[in-house]
Amino acid sequence: MAEILQWRPMPQTKSTAAIIVHGGAGPVHEEHVEISLAGCREAALAAWQVLKNGGAALDAVVAAVTSLEDNPAFNAGTGATLNAEGKVQLDASIMDGEGLKAGAVAAVERVRNPIQLARKVLEDGRHVLLVATGAERFARAQGVAECDPAELITDRQRSRWAKEHGTVGCVALDASGRLAAGTSTGGLLGALPGRVGDSPQIGSGTYANDVGGVSCTGTGEAIIRAVMAKTAVDLITAGADAATAAVKALELFERQTASEAGLIAIDRQGRVGFARNTSHMPVAWVSGGQDVQAEV
Repeated sequence: MAEILQWRPMPQTKSTAAIIVHGGAGPVHEEHVEISLAGCREAALAAWQVLKNGGAALDAVVAAVTSLEDNPAFNAGTGATLNAEGKVQLDASIMDGEGLKAGAVAAVERVRNPIQLARKVLEDGRHVLLVATGAERFARAQGVAECDPAELITDRQRSRWAKEHGTVGCVALDASGRLAAGTSTGGLLGALPGRVGDSPQIGSGTYANDVGGVSCTGTGEAIIRAVMAKTAVDLITAGADAATAAVKALELFERQTASEAGLIAIDRQGRVGFARNTSHMPVAWVSGGQDVQAEV
């Protein structure tokens, strides 16, 4: 079994607002480590501004993931990796732990911030997952700004057809005790057009209920088979704190699939945790009124 790395928080006795973000599990070149950490800190602080002003967990998740999607250092939104046809196809999902409301989009090419479109799907309420041109038509009907797909492709991705790939995500607990989680990705390098990974699939890449929230990253097909996000939340429901649940879910995932992944989690007491069996997974979090912390 590969080494599973984690951070374990001090126990907290009461619910408190908290936020954690990740920038994807997988190798990060040394020259990009500080860039990735800075991007995660920026996203966590954007979400924390929402929470500390009394905002909802769902708003905080959208703020954080939008920040990560707009940062070309990450494989989501602008800077997403290219598929086998040299195109960007974006996936995202978001889930509100209150009432298990969820929305997701997949294989969209003309939306800069798929997390914002996923929220529109959640708010509309008729469906959970919309894909490709259907999702883009829904975006137009909802007034979500479109963009030229070429605007999402950076010189770095075009020239290198980058070897790294990953996902971004966020989990938030607001002052009212509501949990939310969201995940966004540009997909897998060289994937077949129309490929959909774990990020927009509720229960696999994203899950939140009234006791915990989780966002996953890593080998998408394996995460789908293991339903890793729901597994971690089920462990929280059974009494584990967020950090313990993250480690146990990843251990089970590795035994079942022999694959690589990482996940972030928050429980309803505001305890924050994460685990990975990859070389890197940049994360940043704010919990218990502390300053933003980050590691890769």
